[in-house]
Amino acid sequence: MQRKIVSDPQNREAVAALLAEVRRDGDAALRRLSARFDGFTPDTFELKPEDFTAAEQALPEALKAAIEQAYANIYRFHERQIESVEIVETMPGIRCYRKSVAIGKVGLYIPGGTAPLFSTVLMLGIPAQIAGCKEVILCSPPDKNGALHSAILYAAQLCGIRRVFRLGGVQAIGAMAYGTESVPAVWKIFGPGNPWVTSAKQLVSLEGVAVDLPAGPSEVAILADESANPDFIAADLLSQAEHGADSQVLFVTNAPTLLDAVKEALARQLADLPRREFAAEALENSQFLLAPDLETGMNWCNDYAAEHLILHLRDAEYWAEKVENAGSVFIGAYSPESAGDYASGTNHTLPTAGYARAYSGVSVDSFVKKITFQQLSPAGLAALAPTISTMARAEGLEAHARAVELRQSGLEV
Repeated sequence: MQRKIVSDPQNREAVAALLAEVRRDGDAALRRLSARFDGFTPDTFELKPEDFTAAEQALPEALKAAIEQAYANIYRFHERQIESVEIVETMPGIRCYRKSVAIGKVGLYIPGGTAPLFSTVLMLGIPAQIAGCKEVILCSPPDKNGALHSAILYAAQLCGIRRVFRLGGVQAIGAMAYGTESVPAVWKIFGPGNPWVTSAKQLVSLEGVAVDLPAGPSEVAILADESANPDFIAADLLSQAEHGADSQVLFVTNAPTLLDAVKEALARQLADLPRREFAAEALENSQFLLAPDLETGMNWCNDYAAEHLILHLRDAEYWAEKVENAGSVFIGAYSPESAGDYASGTNHTLPTAGYARAYSGVSVDSFVKKITFQQLSPAGLAALAPTISTMARAEGLEAHARAVELRQSGLEV
């Protein structure tokens, strides 16, 4: 059940020093750190409108069509998450309701590194768009020539994001948290990243800037029975492992012969995988577990609380009802994790490192805060006043009781 520990006190100290530098020196610090970590010092951090136009023209039509299909599916799923306002009369004359209000300023961090995650632009940009956030900015690390992947810009444009900055790493998180001459400060920061970015998000969250959710290395758990196709399972394990050497992979089955078949399939498929070095290292730190029965296997998966849980089971829908802890669940042999990562409609920004026991993945809810309202009529307050006064005085809070009773003085209901 244990994950590989990624928290490093020395790393945290170094990140804190970099954040302090950004807070103190603003754009000057961003230029120094961009040159140091990205090998590029931009004249201006923010991209221009013509950069979006060039990106759209450079993108192959097939990829544009794929992004548009993914956008449509993700939008369709997320727009149903908008909640209508329901007024509840808790007593005659007392009306209470809750309303979702968009977070006004949000920042999205999109990793570049070994894999430019333009799919994450959709996963974060679409719910922000649906929620109605007034100001959405995006930061992503550039290549050595100062360019961002065209697909990142195209996806941002679809989501209505027009303010994109060539910034990566700790300096990007610091810029969005504190604001600089070029980059506006935001109220909540979203997006995955390496351990440095994760540490930066954790540290700025202690200073009043909200972040999306605790995040560590990406992970998958697979629960399978004897009916499962070992090639499918191996492919799903590798699709997770290729994210990076620190990815977590857990395979649980009650079928001993399936374990051996999956190991053989893994060796076969790994041989010609372009990112096989990352995948092989991730697999070295992964666990393959033989359960005495599926009930025990499901209990293990619930204890592990994986970011992604795939059910390669004959009665997958039945077992899906028994899932208690997971970021996102993939039901049956034809529901690969890749579908949720890109285009089925669900969000791929999910809790990792066991946080799925208590956290949900990103949704429209992540981009709103829910404000409660109440309105009492004179008759409603009169009816409730004895309850309020009694409770307030029992807690020793006399002013609370008087605030009610003053309104009662001379009040004719």
